[in-house]
Amino acid sequence: MPPLKTALVIGGGLVGSACAWQLQRAGFQVTLVDPGDTQRAASWGNAGHLAVEQIDPLASLANLCSLPRRLFAFGGPVGLPLRDAATWLPFGWRLIAAALPARFERGRAALAALLAQAMPAWHRLAAQTETAQYLREAGHFVAWESQCTALRGKRHWLAADVGTARVQPASSAELAQLREQFNQRPVDAVRFHGSGQMLDLVKVRDGITAALGMGGGTTHRADAAEITMANGRATVRLTDGRALTADILVVAAGIGSADLLRASDGRVPLIAERGYHVEAPVPLSENALPPVAFADRSVIVTQFSDTLRIAGFTEFSRTDSPPDERKWQRLSRHAAELGLPFKSATTRWIGARPTLPDYLPAVGRSRIASNLLYAFGHQHLGVTLAAISGELVAALATNATPAIDLTPFDLGRFN
Repeated sequence: MPPLKTALVIGGGLVGSACAWQLQRAGFQVTLVDPGDTQRAASWGNAGHLAVEQIDPLASLANLCSLPRRLFAFGGPVGLPLRDAATWLPFGWRLIAAALPARFERGRAALAALLAQAMPAWHRLAAQTETAQYLREAGHFVAWESQCTALRGKRHWLAADVGTARVQPASSAELAQLREQFNQRPVDAVRFHGSGQMLDLVKVRDGITAALGMGGGTTHRADAAEITMANGRATVRLTDGRALTADILVVAAGIGSADLLRASDGRVPLIAERGYHVEAPVPLSENALPPVAFADRSVIVTQFSDTLRIAGFTEFSRTDSPPDERKWQRLSRHAAELGLPFKSATTRWIGARPTLPDYLPAVGRSRIASNLLYAFGHQHLGVTLAAISGELVAALATNATPAIDLTPFDLGRFN
């Protein structure tokens, strides 16, 4: 038999792991370059929510108009640190351009098509890697704590297009359970069906990489330092000094992807949209609720297998900027007011969601290097879109027809 083609995937988060697995299933001999750090990547710090309902790109005129009252300084979730203005101002101009109606509608159609494939792809990936026990499809809630905001919020969601999900008013029994678990705070809520969550993000990733190893793939514990070009092909140099190349090289390194692609695809307008969480060891109980988003606070509370997490904030910043201690303090205050059982020591996390100005991911092939593919920029939807991103990358690598049109996700849209 002829030797297998080789594939090298840079990035050990859920997107990178899914890409590695699907390339192996497509017949490649795969090496996954993974720094092995479960604290930095956005995969490990978010709400674990499979948000198939979020078909509207966050780059919208509605969000821009509401931005002033949503700033952190006024109690909102959006941070624009003055120290990082040189980073977020250029990004902001691009975001404004992406929010114009015609471009927003095109982005919405593209994102809806991608999200429609997200849950079926997770079913396939979970079955293939024996991680289905961590996939919980119990939907989620959005709750309000005042009659005024509940009236507006319910009207919005019950009339909204939520893709493949469904939404309905929470039942009286569901409201009673919400009030019991959250210090009698919720006044009203809606229940989504068709969305889901991951009960243990690290174990899902470990299950995928374990399946990769059993199939002959390898994981190399290192960081990628740079990608160099020679004769139209890409080679990656690792921080340990090694230089690696392959028939297919995939950049799925989250916020680090832009620097890696600079030599091949020029400047990529990727920003670190940082999120924060506070978490405590709370085991999963039989009556545990699915994720609950508290709209008035702009936070989401998620029960994982062994921990309870409250997460929030959208901080446009640099990856190396120091964290804002006030955001953890505010999350802790929200947790106390909601009656979360954070009686034991809590842990704190900050991480960078890799976000592009139009709030669409980048999935495609390099314009310069014939062997270079990419999958990054999934903003708040990295966990949601990991499985389908892996399948799309495998289709590109084998010159098969992808399940959806990838033109809207090509990096060429920023040129």
